[in-house]
Amino acid sequence: MNSDFLKYQAQTSPYPLGMEVSHAVGSYIYDTNSKKYLDFVAGVSACTLGHQHPRVNQAIKDQLDKYSHVMVYGEYSQSPAVQYCKLLASLLPVPLDKTYLVNSGTEAIEGALKLARRTTGRSQLISCHNAYHGNTMGSMSVMGFEERKQIFRPLIPDVDFITFNNEDDLQKITTKTAGIILETIQGGAGFIQPHNDFLKKVRQRCTEVGAMMILDEIQPGFGRTGKLFGFQNYDVVPDIVVMGKGMGGGMPVGAFTASSAMMDLLSHDPKLGHITTFGGHPVIASACLATLQEITETNLMAEVMQKEKLFRSLLVHPLIVDIRGKGLMLAAMTKSADITNEVILKCQDKGLILFWLLFEGCAIRITPPLTISEEEIREGCGIILEVMDEILNKN
Repeated sequence: MNSDFLKYQAQTSPYPLGMEVSHAVGSYIYDTNSKKYLDFVAGVSACTLGHQHPRVNQAIKDQLDKYSHVMVYGEYSQSPAVQYCKLLASLLPVPLDKTYLVNSGTEAIEGALKLARRTTGRSQLISCHNAYHGNTMGSMSVMGFEERKQIFRPLIPDVDFITFNNEDDLQKITTKTAGIILETIQGGAGFIQPHNDFLKKVRQRCTEVGAMMILDEIQPGFGRTGKLFGFQNYDVVPDIVVMGKGMGGGMPVGAFTASSAMMDLLSHDPKLGHITTFGGHPVIASACLATLQEITETNLMAEVMQKEKLFRSLLVHPLIVDIRGKGLMLAAMTKSADITNEVILKCQDKGLILFWLLFEGCAIRITPPLTISEEEIREGCGIILEVMDEILNKN
């Protein structure tokens, strides 16, 4: 299968991991040789409830027996999408009450950027150095990593950058600014949290000058930080919140939410200000609804914080210089990118899936399903420490 994978399917890097997947259940993925791998990555934060969660699977099957795609987004009233958006509104702070459902996080970013310009009538967008918001042309325009986007220029104009957690830079947000987009916790940069009330100060500055505050919750969202959304840890409410990854329980989806007054602007002047064929797909929306219900009706979010404490207590080693992040959005920082590479690859050989972050070479991504058990955490951390001991003893 790998030879056909490389021959017929477009690649994202010269060296894909190439595991031949047979099936996946709970916290484990199985290859075609029946070897099982404990999953500490969860599809890069997407499989919130692990693999083949019965509630999500049943919701998908039930919806398939009723109807699948029937009409382009926004024309028909379809129960799964309506129920989902209504539940989401009940869980978000005022005035975040209307949601636009799309197909991916990067598409949701595109919609949010358009909404900021439509609401303010301004053009300037501000992002952060080392930010990652997706890989379409608009999302790439607010990516703060020139090496990854230079070859694709020209991108959309009038985008400026500040440094995350640098309060002096906030003066760059002015009456010319349509919106500033921030990851609540910087992902690709190394799971960097806001400190010293940085997000509250961004909120205050945006309010002062009439700019839109857009928070990218594609990774922290849906319980991963112990709250439904990461921004709820920092006592701030954005004008637009963007979501994706973990909201679908492993299904492809994205969304952006704002006030009704703002979101309604996309329906006129011009009509179809944002449009998508498959957004709000009933099967996907059913998976989203089941996922959100499971997260909010159980103790999963409370357990996230205990699991973070367990990870931090176990991952103590001379090769680990820091554990960054919050909840089950963690990055074990090593002394060099070479050590990180060796740990990730050797752990996979031993049956543990870890992964990299986009821009921080020293980081080992640890973003398991929220449903992971303490026993599984101990098992995986044991493998990490075993591999690190081997590396340390070898050197």
